[in-house]
Amino acid sequence: MTHLSLGTRLAVIIILGSLATVGSVIYAAYGALLEDFENNLSAQQTNETARVSSLVSQNLEFRVNVLVQFASLLHEDNQLLPLTQLQRLLKRQQKLTELFRHSLIIFSPDATSLAESTFVPGRVGTYFGDLPHWKEAIRTLRPVISRPVIGRSTGVPLMIFIVPIMGDNGQLLGFVGGSIRMDQTLLIPDYVRRDASKDAVFLVVDTDNFLFVEGSGAGKIIEELPDPGENLLIDAALSGIRFGEVKAESGETLIYATSHLQRLGWLFIRAVPKSLATAPADQAFIRFFQISIGLTLGILLLTYVALRSTTASLTQMTGRIRSMIQKPESSRRLEEQGAPEVYDLAQAFNQLMDERDANNRLKDNFVSNVSHELRTPLTSMNGALRLLQSGTTGELPARAKDMATLALRNGERLQLLINDMLDFNKLASGQMRLSFQLENLPKLLAETANSNEATARESGITLVLSDTPEIQLNTDGHRLRQILDNFISNAIKFSPQNGLVTIHTEKTDRNRLRITVSDQGAGVPESFKSQIFGRFAQAEVGTTRATSGTGLGLAISQQLARLLNGDVGFYNRDGAHFWVELPLNRLSPIHPTPPEGQAL
Repeated sequence: MTHLSLGTRLAVIIILGSLATVGSVIYAAYGALLEDFENNLSAQQTNETARVSSLVSQNLEFRVNVLVQFASLLHEDNQLLPLTQLQRLLKRQQKLTELFRHSLIIFSPDATSLAESTFVPGRVGTYFGDLPHWKEAIRTLRPVISRPVIGRSTGVPLMIFIVPIMGDNGQLLGFVGGSIRMDQTLLIPDYVRRDASKDAVFLVVDTDNFLFVEGSGAGKIIEELPDPGENLLIDAALSGIRFGEVKAESGETLIYATSHLQRLGWLFIRAVPKSLATAPADQAFIRFFQISIGLTLGILLLTYVALRSTTASLTQMTGRIRSMIQKPESSRRLEEQGAPEVYDLAQAFNQLMDERDANNRLKDNFVSNVSHELRTPLTSMNGALRLLQSGTTGELPARAKDMATLALRNGERLQLLINDMLDFNKLASGQMRLSFQLENLPKLLAETANSNEATARESGITLVLSDTPEIQLNTDGHRLRQILDNFISNAIKFSPQNGLVTIHTEKTDRNRLRITVSDQGAGVPESFKSQIFGRFAQAEVGTTRATSGTGLGLAISQQLARLLNGDVGFYNRDGAHFWVELPLNRLSPIHPTPPEGQAL
């Protein structure tokens, strides 16, 4: 996108970002919408199964209450009525017979049948106290509803209701029991089954006996459950997970919920196709998608127009700034108009230019003061110190001579710092003036080496000039020496004791001359390479070596080399190697001399 304008790039970024955002929102919204519909559908199934479970429980409680009322008629004076009277009462209970179509029986306190409403051979006189529900009734003396069982005398699936007959003094007089055939009596209301037959699956499962109690389809009343794996809905419901999703035999996904009636061990299962949730979710999503895309396209169009309008103002401002660069004498202010951001930018630019001009004037004044107020007296002070050190004014005591030497060294360092600051200021402001002329290269390099020889000797360093071709170089000799002096000073500074610093000259393949100053030190640290030619940059900040320089030498060298139509650089190889590369004068012949080394 680098070839596109800022307005186009911003528009593309905003369009892509908006589309990605809207797409993500739409995707998330659809997922949330579908999940919401599924949760509602699942909650609906859970509520429905709980409601049916409650209806069945109410039906059972009603039958128990009717038996309790009938039990109160079966005793008198804390004694059970005679058998003939009990039999007569049983025959007259039409309502009870409708509720308990299979049988209505009166039992002794030990659970032996005494009388029955419907005659079954061998049932009267049979002892039932060994059955679990009878044991519970005898132990608790409370009404008990059995879970579906197989009748001992009839061999059919039954549900038994047992109510104790208690005397006025709280003595157990017997029991009255009623039973219904599970294959003939439906406890679930007809309208529930009718609703289930439309689009839902409704099942009631006896989890103890693994039987269908009631189902939504034909042939699913009191029959064994299918084997595991044959009906995934039954498997999921019996797994204990109260609600979820499952694949039907047809391959359609069902959302199911279950409710457990603990007293009977019955599990109510209701399931509906997942499409009942996805269909309305898809319709709502399509409407939401169409509205979102329409609004997004409208917003993007307005955004694009606004961006193009803003960037047009920026383009005009850029052209105005370039005109200022090409014609410095023209007005240095931008017109403060346009959009608020463009207006603020123009105003900030004008303020920056005003501050920059003020800072430049302040800096120029400061440098001028340094030049006139510091350099002149410092030169006089250094000259006086040199006279004292040389003994011209008389031989100084040893301690005084050492102090004079120290003061002279610090004075020279201060003078170098001031000269570097002045040179850099001239370079930065474009006021540095160079004087190009033909320079004898061997002579220039020899003078450079001689001027640095004393410093090298004091540091225990050997300075060697080698491989110098006989050439007349069209350059500013003073500024070239300044570059080389900075290189040599750094090489001496970072060389080990008794090290060797070499000045080597060679012609490159591009008709350029390279002068390299090499040392035997540790080289430029890897972390410092990117800032080696920066202002006030020092590789060993905090050490005595760092404090012995200004950090401006290499920055000045780079600027001077550019003014000389050359370049500077360095590389590490058994030490640091700093080089300056200058163009050769095509009219001047090169007469290389045999390589030789000369220790200075």
